[in-house]
Amino acid sequence: MLLPAILSAMFLYGFDLNVVNVALPTLAGQLHAGPAALQLVVGGYTFTYAAGLVTGGRLGDLYGHRRMFLAGMAAFAVASALCGLAQTPGQLVATRLVQGLTAAAMVPQVLAMITTAFPAAERPRALAGYGVVAAVSGICGQVLGGMLLSADVFGLGWRAVFLVNVPAAAIVLAVAPRVLPRHEPTTRVRLDLAGALALSATLGLALVPLVLGRDLGWPWWVWTLLAASVPVAVGTVWWERRVTAPLLDLALFTDRRYRLGIAVAAAFMATFSGVVFVTTLLLQRGLGLSAVQSGLAFAPMAVVGVLVPPLGRRLVTRHGPVPVVLLGCAVNAVAFGALGLALQLRGGAVGAGWLVVPLAGLGLGNTLLLPALLGATLAGVRPDRAGVAAGVLATAQQFAGTAGLAVLGTAFFAVLAAHHATPTGYARGAELVVWSALGLTAAMAGLTVRLRAVAAPAPGTAPVVAAVSSRR
Repeated sequence: MLLPAILSAMFLYGFDLNVVNVALPTLAGQLHAGPAALQLVVGGYTFTYAAGLVTGGRLGDLYGHRRMFLAGMAAFAVASALCGLAQTPGQLVATRLVQGLTAAAMVPQVLAMITTAFPAAERPRALAGYGVVAAVSGICGQVLGGMLLSADVFGLGWRAVFLVNVPAAAIVLAVAPRVLPRHEPTTRVRLDLAGALALSATLGLALVPLVLGRDLGWPWWVWTLLAASVPVAVGTVWWERRVTAPLLDLALFTDRRYRLGIAVAAAFMATFSGVVFVTTLLLQRGLGLSAVQSGLAFAPMAVVGVLVPPLGRRLVTRHGPVPVVLLGCAVNAVAFGALGLALQLRGGAVGAGWLVVPLAGLGLGNTLLLPALLGATLAGVRPDRAGVAAGVLATAQQFAGTAGLAVLGTAFFAVLAAHHATPTGYARGAELVVWSALGLTAAMAGLTVRLRAVAAPAPGTAPVVAAVSSRR
């Protein structure tokens, strides 16, 4: 029961990230939320989650991953209830900001507890489960969210997509205290509050423009905020180098495997986020599918994500994580090629049936790639740094996903505008994004080859975080 309990946090985060997209039209109609409020309902959750990840991970290292997981899960349930009870767009935006922070408190503890609580021989299985949940949670958000809205459970309308989290979190809180490990930190130091504020400011200055810039037409103040993030980031690094107990232990980045792994993970998330975003727009606006139908088009990706992990686990145990990451990149490259060709040859006449097989291929590649990549990235992290290391990794992925949406989304809408928002325009815009994703996948493979050159655990050993402090 330990693994399902801790993976529930990852599922709830991914579910809530995606379920809101399905509910946006209903929010606009029933809550009278305008475009700006709708952007903040989606982007605000992303922003506070990303800004709080490193702090959440560090708090787990300082005060115990079990304690932070339970506190974060309880707070997430309360925030979800407040979202469901919101009476105005402003109230919903505020509670979504809080919900993102509570997710940032619990999610870093997932990888940290996989790192510290599972014996070496069992960690590949745990990481495979992590990959499954990461793959299916977002799709479940789209499909189940559409079903909840269609069923109008108890006449709740859009509120149901938030309130459904409350009983789910209650079940986790009833089970988790019995199964979570009780390991507590052996030393007590205070949280680097100044570092937390500085890091949050850096991420805020960078993420807010990326979240809002495209929809606002990239006004001058967006570029000003982006430029301001650079000196603030430099100041944050300066502070973290001089403080005795930093929020962000920069010694993490002396591990070349960790640095390269973060770069590959960031490229992966930028690619995946951009492709899912434009494919969803193509299905719903270009091809006229409903939200539920669009979600079902992604279902093969989720099914493959559930079925493949045992294969990936065996491959990792036999060959080590890096070859499996390369295999995942190769599978994704083939899938992107097939998807790009379908869009190129069929154009606006492409049907959902042409997309299902390539999307399933992406599910296969992602499921092979992600767990092995996490294992390779975290292979040298000390247990007392597990939380902050997981937080930095998740922050890099979140930032890259947001940047990928901003850049690839801007390119997509530029092509769409040139074709006057016709089905052909949606197909051509998606095609450009898919070919760009293929190029990013090639770059990922190149970085992974460099990752392979770094000393790695021998095949047959656990290719994940080594629970030894002598690595540094």
